[in-house]
Amino acid sequence: MAAPEENTLLREDEEVEEMEAGDSDEDEMEEEGQGEEGGESKVYVPGVQPLQPGEELEMDRSAYRMYHECQTGAPCLSFDVIHDADGEGREKFPLSMLLCAGTQADTALSNRLIVMRMHNLHGTEKETEEEESSDESDDDEDDEEEKKPQMELAMLPHYGGINRVRVTQNGEQSLAAVWCEKGQVEIFDLRPQLEAVHSSTAMAAFIKQHKEATPLFSFSGHMTEGFAIDWSPKVPGRLVSGDCKKNIHVWEPREGGTSWQIDQRPFSSHTKSVEDLQWSPTEATVFASCSVDQSIRIWDIRAPPKSMLSANEAHSSDVNVISWNRNEPFLLSGGDDGLLKVWDLRQFQSGRPVASFKQHSAPITSVEWSPIDSSVFAASGADDVISQWDLSVESCDMSEQAESLKKLPPQLLFLHQGQTEIKELHWHPQINGTLISTALSGFNVFRTISV
Repeated sequence: MAAPEENTLLREDEEVEEMEAGDSDEDEMEEEGQGEEGGESKVYVPGVQPLQPGEELEMDRSAYRMYHECQTGAPCLSFDVIHDADGEGREKFPLSMLLCAGTQADTALSNRLIVMRMHNLHGTEKETEEEESSDESDDDEDDEEEKKPQMELAMLPHYGGINRVRVTQNGEQSLAAVWCEKGQVEIFDLRPQLEAVHSSTAMAAFIKQHKEATPLFSFSGHMTEGFAIDWSPKVPGRLVSGDCKKNIHVWEPREGGTSWQIDQRPFSSHTKSVEDLQWSPTEATVFASCSVDQSIRIWDIRAPPKSMLSANEAHSSDVNVISWNRNEPFLLSGGDDGLLKVWDLRQFQSGRPVASFKQHSAPITSVEWSPIDSSVFAASGADDVISQWDLSVESCDMSEQAESLKKLPPQLLFLHQGQTEIKELHWHPQINGTLISTALSGFNVFRTISV
């Protein structure tokens, strides 16, 4: 795990520690830079003011409760969080987490399906004055060693790049649905990899096998590759997948949990590539989709093959990603136009969002509502920025010192940088306020002071 290259923030409170397990150049970013000599400090806001020649960005060390960075070799363009047995609503450090990711390597034979266990993840809280006693300096090296983050990787060779990974629990099984560039959707049982990352003995046996990933089940009926896939949160094992030729298929699990029945008749109201899919968190038969055709559609699997509801010009260009709020009838979308839009499904047919934000200066690559706060969401863009938002925040008077922030919407909580070509982010559903993001440059795991 290495130190961040650069991060921009809007608020500050606590210190950030650097976590390092390898050599890396540190290229960090500064939120508050001095103006002209004798002038007041100013806040740097991505996309609002450019850096001047010779200026460098340095990370504000006070704005994270936790920050870690790691790499897995070839970049992972998609990942998902695996539910663990450590409990819900966790905040106490050190923390641990399980992730499943798929690589997009330069050659098809170099790809891997990865299960990773990150643990001993410490926070960045300031120590008390008593702890900062004079004799503490003698134990600095031991303390740093004890607080080093740890990571185990169980990697299976996978022929072909992995476009998207989604994980679910089906009884005792941890299943990963994988969209790969071969044009197939595959289901993998992750139990051998999960055993390996929890036991050195199991890891040694796992490494000796050195065999290619063998799917529990695969489907080639899409005929072309795709990216859209989602497991139902209401019906264990139910899956929906969409491809680049506009077709969507629903998978129904058969008894035994090792095979699926897939209706060969696709859901087919879109006219171009299906980019993302989301099951309703409350209705077992309903899901949403978005497409390059600029539309967002709502479907009911009891009434194929056409969609029930649609916003046909939801964005002015490709709609890349959507997220369904777990507690409110809201759908969040992000498009190539850089816009983030919030849709009230009770007014969906009007074609007008209830909120629209233009903070990102490039296409939106990922969006997700917080699993614990229905007004909070996060988004990432091709501008290498992750934004955090809270719809419950109202406008307030800005001080003269915060003049540069007046152009920002009050709902914007935080801007995070430091990764190159950010592809996907997820809130950890069991660790409060924690975001994980993947990019060409690797993974970030962090919690800001804002959430």
